[in-house]
Amino acid sequence: MALKFNFQVTKELSDKALGAIEVARSTGKIKKGTNEVTKAVERGVAKLVVVAQDTKPEEVIMHLPILCEEKNILCIPVATKEELGAAAGLQLGCASVAITSEGDSRKVIQEIVTSLGKDTSREKKE
Repeated sequence: MALKFNFQVTKELSDKALGAIEVARSTGKIKKGTNEVTKAVERGVAKLVVVAQDTKPEEVIMHLPILCEEKNILCIPVATKEELGAAAGLQLGCASVAITSEGDSRKVIQEIVTSLGKDTSREKKE
């Protein structure tokens, strides 16, 4: 069972997300690994979350798209853990990565948001 997203996942979208991670890695801050990413999302500091669709077992990352939707944080899937790990500067694969400080990747993240037509304003719904 693959992860479900409310938008069409394209190769171009995945490539933009990986590019944003590469830029944020050197000019901003990223969190690597599902535990760190979950903490960043729960605290509301994540700007963009990227998950690898080939993660086994899927239960490891299954909660992230739902949690991101609740917190109004954009969650983008990529094909493999190896791609995601390489973008994050790791020699191993990585199941998920979150950008917590955009740095120079702010423009790329904004392009992704615009292309999806998402509203990522951080309004509290209380």
